[in-house]
Amino acid sequence: MKNTHTDQDYADARSNDCCGACSIDTAPISRVPTATRGRSFRIATMDCAAEESEIRRALDGVPGIRGLRFQLGQRMLTVDADEPSIAPALEAIRKVGFDPQPVVAAGAGQVHSEEGGHDHEGVRGQLPKLAAALIMAIAAELIGYFAPETAIWRAAGLAVAAVAIWLAGFDVYKKGLTALRHGRLNINALMTVAVTGAFAIGQWPEAAMVMALYAIAEAIEARAVDRARNAIKGLLEMAPEQASVRQVDGSWTTLPVAEIAVSAVLRVKPGERVPMDGVVRSGQTSINQAPVTGESIPVDKTAGDTVFAGTINESGTFEFEVTALASESTLARIIHAVEVAQSTRAPTQGFVDRFAAVYTPAIFVLALAVALLGPWLLDWTWMQAIYKALVLLVIACPCALVISTPVTIVSGLAAAARRGILIKGGIYLEEARKLKAIALDKTGTITEGKPRLVDWAVVDSQTESADAEHVAVVLASHSDHPVSRAIAAGLKPNGVEAKNFTALAGRGAQAEVSGVSYVLGNHRLIEERGQCSPALEERLKQHEEAGRTVTLLASPERVIALFAVADTIKPSSREAVASLQALGITPVMLTGDNQATATAVAHEAGIEQARGNLLPEDKLEAIRALQRDLGPTAMTGDGINDAPALAQADIGVAMGAAGTDTAMEAADVVVMNDDLRRIAETVKLSRSTHAVLWQNITLALGIKAVFLVLALFGGATMWMAVFADMGASLLVVLNGLRLLGAVQKA
Repeated sequence: MKNTHTDQDYADARSNDCCGACSIDTAPISRVPTATRGRSFRIATMDCAAEESEIRRALDGVPGIRGLRFQLGQRMLTVDADEPSIAPALEAIRKVGFDPQPVVAAGAGQVHSEEGGHDHEGVRGQLPKLAAALIMAIAAELIGYFAPETAIWRAAGLAVAAVAIWLAGFDVYKKGLTALRHGRLNINALMTVAVTGAFAIGQWPEAAMVMALYAIAEAIEARAVDRARNAIKGLLEMAPEQASVRQVDGSWTTLPVAEIAVSAVLRVKPGERVPMDGVVRSGQTSINQAPVTGESIPVDKTAGDTVFAGTINESGTFEFEVTALASESTLARIIHAVEVAQSTRAPTQGFVDRFAAVYTPAIFVLALAVALLGPWLLDWTWMQAIYKALVLLVIACPCALVISTPVTIVSGLAAAARRGILIKGGIYLEEARKLKAIALDKTGTITEGKPRLVDWAVVDSQTESADAEHVAVVLASHSDHPVSRAIAAGLKPNGVEAKNFTALAGRGAQAEVSGVSYVLGNHRLIEERGQCSPALEERLKQHEEAGRTVTLLASPERVIALFAVADTIKPSSREAVASLQALGITPVMLTGDNQATATAVAHEAGIEQARGNLLPEDKLEAIRALQRDLGPTAMTGDGINDAPALAQADIGVAMGAAGTDTAMEAADVVVMNDDLRRIAETVKLSRSTHAVLWQNITLALGIKAVFLVLALFGGATMWMAVFADMGASLLVVLNGLRLLGAVQKA
């Protein structure tokens, strides 16, 4: 399932003329850049992948171009090339009928034309012209049906039809003629031939109606596709454009976030959104992190905690130090990663594109055969044969078929991102459904990743419980070892100071409390002091079998108390494991901890297989064994220590990676919080996406098959064919968009 981009991938992309939301991005997925390199241009008439394919072909022979990035929703093209190559590239684009206009940055995530232009007119801006075209087309139909057959009325009908075609399809006509000149059979070429042919044989009302309906359906379809393609873009607007910044003299001033440097101190009041990534320096609050992690429950924040741009401050005022520029925030990187992922082609999409590349010319040849052979073989008149051939050309449009896959994949990726699941490509979204096993790291994935005092007891009958707690908390609070910190956090603090504190490397700590020397250390230290007994050994064994780390408090004469610390499992882990098992996926725990700890934690989480004492190379071999025995396998890890296993796994998953560059780079799927339940959600989404993909493919091909038969042997007209084709396109788009709502309800 691992996906790597090759030159052949891009060659394949250039070879397909399609109409939809697909695009290929030459930027590498593994690294999320702070900004896209190269010069950006707005191309007003580039609104689907048919135009993208033409532009790619035009630039194929221009030397010095390192990469191209298409953003069809914004009609943007970024050319990563040497400066001397820019002018020839623009000239090549203009030769195929497009007008690229330079754009410049206007703040984080925004661009505008150097000539002051903004987005190409949307559906609302086109409505008056399209409405007029439809009215004129209806008028042409009425004239053709009711008006007497006189030269004046015929001329009037022709004129009205011509105006309708000019209003609705002038751009399509120009693109179609350009495509025909270059020998390309795309949708614009098919529509140009069909409309011209219909006009030539006297079917001018039909020609006008076909072009008007096609233009209206295309506009509606473009809006629907933009909704899927831009589903995640709304997150970018969540980050405020200005922030309150502390000055050198202690005063506060409001500045644009684009001008704020790292290490600046910002202030956020209740109800405001956090403007940039940073670390809290003063104050405490509760923050809704849903835009970044997908968590619906607010998270408490205090000094030292990380905050993310775009999240919502729900309670107290706090100050934080900026740790990343606005263009490099976690939110910006998420959005960019999703954009790049949307640009990769999933397996089904590649299949459909290859099919469409053969399908369109085949239908064109069939239409030609119908026009030439119909009168000879089926006793049709020449006009009947030509008309049926033109209807076939309209039906031949591969729009519904080709758009069926990218709009579904894009919707799935955006839906996952809204839930805090960053999937780095359509291939991983589509292939996750095949997983049969998943290897789970223990620390931070199944467990909290933070040791906690889970049990303690006095073992010396001569010592009071309060006295033992009193001494232990004094020694533990003076140590910075994670186990000691867990013990100190779990006991009641007191103000007594320890004297002569000494850290005993690898064993524990020693200090004087109230004139008595005590040690707080591990099993080895107590054995070295000769203070172990069979009864104590038995108690230690019970804790160790339960996966706990035991620390002992001892005076010079005897052991006083034991403290059991464990990395407890997350409340959601058992539910997550059960969800994976319900999906037919076998969870296996792989950890470097000892086997006793691994077995205990796995049992508590409901996992039947657990392997401990594993080095990174051992985890790699374990993944290979799972792939060999069970099939496609996923691996969860932190993206560093588990790199070999992540690379070997069919899908690598990073947990709790909000704000972490290394995790975003290493994994194929990034769960922005540390909720293991998101993995089961990803598999469910993958299965839903696959089902919708094939529903759309079946729908698109089924409708075309029905109208193909009607065109040849029934009474299908050209405008009916347009209705069928564009109707199928809208149906597959709307069906794909269902994935957005499905995950929001999860």
